[in-house]
Amino acid sequence: MGDLILVRHGETEWTLTGQHTSWTDLPLTGHGEEQARSLAPFFAGRSFAQVLTSPLARAVRTAELAGLSGARTDPDLHEWDYGGYEGVTTRAVHRARPGWVLWDDGVPPGPDGHPG
Repeated sequence: MGDLILVRHGETEWTLTGQHTSWTDLPLTGHGEEQARSLAPFFAGRSFAQVLTSPLARAVRTAELAGLSGARTDPDLHEWDYGGYEGVTTRAVHRARPGWVLWDDGVPPGPDGHPG
């Protein structure tokens, strides 16, 4: 039996500000690129039957910098859809909806043209 290794993308600007990020295709910060590069020694010399990534640039770039060449994008690995809370912080949501819990309350629909 093989191993399943999961990697989260590196830091983005919205990681720093705490904004919910799903469909917004943000690049990695410099630190996010360093985080991704730091994975390369772990993956060096390993072989993989498959390397899959979200189609978003932050995930694709993380795979590249980690030394995972040949990664195939898979839309099913796309980030959770925050709908109308895209770019909004949890603190701001709680001001409008005290007691809001993502898994219980969900999110409002995104604006017209929102891809989610």
